[in-house]
Amino acid sequence: MNKKKKVLILCTGNSCRSIMAEALINAKLGACVEAQSSGVKASGTVNPHAKALLESKGYWREGYHSKVIESVLDTAFDLVVTVCDHAKETCPMFPKAIKTIHIGFDDPSGKDVSEYEKTLDLIETELLPIIKKEFC
Repeated sequence: MNKKKKVLILCTGNSCRSIMAEALINAKLGACVEAQSSGVKASGTVNPHAKALLESKGYWREGYHSKVIESVLDTAFDLVVTVCDHAKETCPMFPKAIKTIHIGFDDPSGKDVSEYEKTLDLIETELLPIIKKEFC
């Protein structure tokens, strides 16, 4: 059996978009991919609207939390995905990452709850097919 491919979703605060992408990838592509998320300047908290949405869809896992980038720098990722422009511009070099791509999503933080649903849908329609094609 092949080992799962490791994917890192990188954002600025690691409170919303990257957590949503991590949860969605693990829920939908967990048979072949293991996703983690991190923040260039991690906020230390998960956005409560993002968490509530993930819980309502059954994607939430208790282990999800906002992580600083230093905690994942030594992991050998097969793919690093930046999901916000700031993370793309400030993304550190990952010595063990094979490939880095950027797919930006607008931050729904502070907006209407429906914006979180839209962001999650965009992650599912724009990011998941790329990861699926690459690794599954």
